[in-house]
Amino acid sequence: MRVCLAQIKPFLGDTAKNLKLHEEYIEKAVAEKCDVIVFPELSLTGYYLLDYVSDVAMKTDDRMIKKIVALSKDISIVFGFVFEGEDNLFYNVSAYAEKGRLVHLHKKVYLPDYTMFEEARYFAAGKEFSVFETAIGRCGILICEDALHTSSIYILSRMGVQTVFIPSNSPARGVVGDGLEAASIWQTSNKYTASLLTVNLVYVNRVGVEDGVAFWGGSEAYSALGSRKARLPQFEETMGIVELEQEDIRLARIHSPFYRDEKSHILLDYLKGD
Repeated sequence: MRVCLAQIKPFLGDTAKNLKLHEEYIEKAVAEKCDVIVFPELSLTGYYLLDYVSDVAMKTDDRMIKKIVALSKDISIVFGFVFEGEDNLFYNVSAYAEKGRLVHLHKKVYLPDYTMFEEARYFAAGKEFSVFETAIGRCGILICEDALHTSSIYILSRMGVQTVFIPSNSPARGVVGDGLEAASIWQTSNKYTASLLTVNLVYVNRVGVEDGVAFWGGSEAYSALGSRKARLPQFEETMGIVELEQEDIRLARIHSPFYRDEKSHILLDYLKGD
């Protein structure tokens, strides 16, 4: 599978400009014969929306969503936006479109509400993690902090996920040695998740500045063997292309049978209080 990592700099609150940006990157990815293109979290809206969340919210029949879904006839697309549910609540979502149809919509479950983050104040939380079938195999989406909780990666693993997409809006904060603390955390987490779950993993983080906060980029991809296959520059709007092999999943599960040997009944007994 040939994957395009679209490390973009969205325009805050300007969905029209962001749609055009998506179209430009999708066109480039199609020209490069990519199978799938992955955009960051909230790629159609920008991140620090605050009280503008309801103004930019869309339903799946919105003209812009239908436009991107239509473009998926040539390439599978992972993209993010603010979704207004039938309950008139607003969700941070990432969608997977393929062959001209909307295949999956993931509502972010873990909404950070500490330090600089206020997501839980403006968004309703999703209630589940799930996998979905695609032309490139069984996939799952975890939006940013979703991927930093053991419950999410465990559930996807038990559902037989093969490829995990992680759209992110990680700001540059903290310093460790000569690098960013946030980058160190994500690089460690991504390698761990790919290696222990024996899955291919694609992490796409945005760049740009909003409300004085810079987003560091550094998007990357790992094979199921735990090998980093691509890493994009920090603080630079760009795109990268990586080849990920389904055969690596098979090889990883032969050499490191963590997936096979997991004893889910122990966790179930604990949760039941037995």
